[in-house]
Amino acid sequence: MSIKRKFADTSSTFTLTKHHGVHPHHTFQALPLPTGSAPYHLQLEDVLSEDRINAIKSSGKLVFHTVGDTGGIQSGSSQNIVALHLEKDLKSSQAAFFYHLGNVVYYYGENWHYYGQFYEPYKGYDAPIFAIPGNHDGDVLEGNQVSSLKSFTENFCAPIPQITPEAGDVSRHAMTQPNVYWTLQAPYATIIGLYTNVPEGGMLDQDQIDWLHNEMRTADQKKALIIAMHHPIYSGDKWHSGSAYMGGILDEAINQTKRVPDLILASHVHNYQRFTRQFHLDGKEFQIPYVVAGAGGYFHLHYEQSLNGSMPHPGHYFAQEGVRLEQYCDNRHGFLRLEVTPNEIKGTYLTVPRPQEAWGDPAQQFDTFVQHLRIPMGVA
Repeated sequence: MSIKRKFADTSSTFTLTKHHGVHPHHTFQALPLPTGSAPYHLQLEDVLSEDRINAIKSSGKLVFHTVGDTGGIQSGSSQNIVALHLEKDLKSSQAAFFYHLGNVVYYYGENWHYYGQFYEPYKGYDAPIFAIPGNHDGDVLEGNQVSSLKSFTENFCAPIPQITPEAGDVSRHAMTQPNVYWTLQAPYATIIGLYTNVPEGGMLDQDQIDWLHNEMRTADQKKALIIAMHHPIYSGDKWHSGSAYMGGILDEAINQTKRVPDLILASHVHNYQRFTRQFHLDGKEFQIPYVVAGAGGYFHLHYEQSLNGSMPHPGHYFAQEGVRLEQYCDNRHGFLRLEVTPNEIKGTYLTVPRPQEAWGDPAQQFDTFVQHLRIPMGVA
C-alpha cells in the first residue's frame, strides 16, 4: 500500500513514501558476525595519521565526501567520471575520507565484482573509504551458497588492514569497520551507519534497533550527529519512493532517546534530492535535512515523478509530512561534499559531465545548504 501525500498548493497527489512489500527474491538476509566488539565504534584517529588528525583539528573543520550506488556493472563510464572528480575535489578540499552509502557493487555482492566496480575506479582516491552495505551488496543470487555480505565484510570489515585478493594490483587496504552497522567517531561529527538490509524499503532486526537507540542516546552532544542509511525515508522518484517503515524506525528512536539528528543521509534512489522536515519534540521545533545522494555512478538514473503533467519545483511543501522538497537533480551523476565544524554542517552537491561530454570539464556546484548545530543548554 502506498501513502499519498498532497502538496499544500495543489489537489493532485504525489507519492513520497511507501509501505513496501517484500519481493520473494529480496527477503531479509541474516547478518554476518561482527568482526569487532560492541558497540561497534571506529575512531577516525585509528585510520588517519596523527598529522592528518591534527590538521583537521587545527583547521576547525572535518571535510568528507559521500554518495552511494556507484557500481558500474553495465557501463563504467559514469562511475569513472564521478571517481575522476572525487579525486580532483579530494586535492582541492582536503577531504579526509569518502563515506559510501551502499551498493558498492551490483548485482549480488559477488567478490569478482570488487576490482572492476570498487578498487580500480578509486585507485587514485588517496584517502580512506568507509561504507555501509546497500541492498545489492547484501542480496544473494538464488542458488548461490555464499552467505550474504561475505565479500563486503572481507573488504570493509577486516580484523586488520590487509590487501585482499579482490584488490588485484591496487594497493588499497581493506577497511577495518567492526560490523556492517557501526559508528564512526570523528572530530566534530558522529556518523551512525545503519544496514537497512535487502527488502525494498529496508528492514532492521531488533538488535540493530536497540543498538541505534543506544548510539543516539550516548552520542557526544557537542558534535554533529549524522545518520546514514541506504534506503531513503523520503523520495519523490518514479522507481522506489521513500520508506514509511524507515521513517517510523527513526522517529521512534528520536522520541525514545530525545536526540534529534542534524542530518540524515541515504542513497538507493539514483539521483540527488534534499528535503527539510519540521520535527516537533517536547514542544520544540527542529529543522532536519534529509538528503538522498544515490547518483554515484550506476548508469541508470531515476527520474522524479511528474505533478499534473510537469516536474515538481523546488520549494513544494508536503503538508501532511511537514516536509519541503528543497532541491533535486535527476539528470546528472554527482557527489556530495560535507564540511562539519563545531557550529554547522555545510553541504555542497557537485554534478559531473555526462559520458558523451568532455570528462575533464569542471564539476558544477548544483546545490548548497547549511545546517546550524544545536548544542543543548549546559553543554560547553
